[in-house]
Amino acid sequence: MLARYILSRFLPILVAGSISAVPVFADVIARASFGNPTTRYDHGVLGDAVEWGSLTFVLTDGTTRRVILPQSLVFEDTSPRLADLDGNGSPEVIVVESSQTQGARLAVYDASGRVAHTPHIGRKNRWLAPIGAADFTGDGRLEIAIVVTPHLSGSVQLLSYQNSRLSVIATAEGYTNHRIGDAEIAGGIRTCGPQPELILAQMPWHRASPAQMVALQLNGKALSPHSFSAPFTAKNVAAAQACALNPR
Repeated sequence: MLARYILSRFLPILVAGSISAVPVFADVIARASFGNPTTRYDHGVLGDAVEWGSLTFVLTDGTTRRVILPQSLVFEDTSPRLADLDGNGSPEVIVVESSQTQGARLAVYDASGRVAHTPHIGRKNRWLAPIGAADFTGDGRLEIAIVVTPHLSGSVQLLSYQNSRLSVIATAEGYTNHRIGDAEIAGGIRTCGPQPELILAQMPWHRASPAQMVALQLNGKALSPHSFSAPFTAKNVAAAQACALNPR
C-alpha cells in the first residue's frame, strides 16, 4: 500500500534556489519531482494514504526551485509530466492538485510557479486522471487530455493552453484510464496516422471483467470513439501505442 511512498521518499529533498536575476535561458525545467509526503488528504484513490505537499524543479543550469502547497491542497498524482505547451522551448509541468474541500483540478507550472489551472471539480474526494499532451488540432501547439472523475462519469476533456489559460475544446463521456486503488494511470496517447488518438477503456472497467479498448479521435468539438477487438490491458495498450494493434 505504501509503494508510492517507499519509491519516492528516497528522492533528494531539494532546496529552492534563488529566483532573482537569472537569465531567461536558465529558466528551463529539466525534470520535476514530488516531495513532502503527507497523509492530510484522506482519499487514497491511488492505493495508499500518501499524497504530496511539494513540487521541485531542477533547471538545466543545475539550480532548483520548490513549490510548497498550503495545508488546504495536495498533489494527488503519480508523477509530474513535462510538456512544452506554449512552444517556447521550455517545458511546463502538468500535475493534479486536490483541495481538502473541493476535490481535484489540473494545474500547469513553469519555473516561476503555477501559471494556469482548471476549476476544482467541486466536491472533496473527486479526482481527475491526466492522459497526456499532444497536438490534436494540428496548429503546432500541444493540448492536454484528462479524464474527470474516471470512476464515476468518465468525462474526457481536451484542453487548450493559450495565454496562461486552460479551455475545454472537446469532450466525450463514458471512458476511463484508472480503477480505484491502482497506483498507476493506464492508457495514453498514440500517433499512428495523421492525428494523435487517446487510448482508453470504455466504462465500466473492473478487475473482474475486461473492458473494451477504444481510440478517441478529435472530430470538431467531439472526441469520436473507434473500438478495438482486443480488451483494455497493459499489453494491448502498449501494442496499440506501438501501432501494432489498430481499431477494427
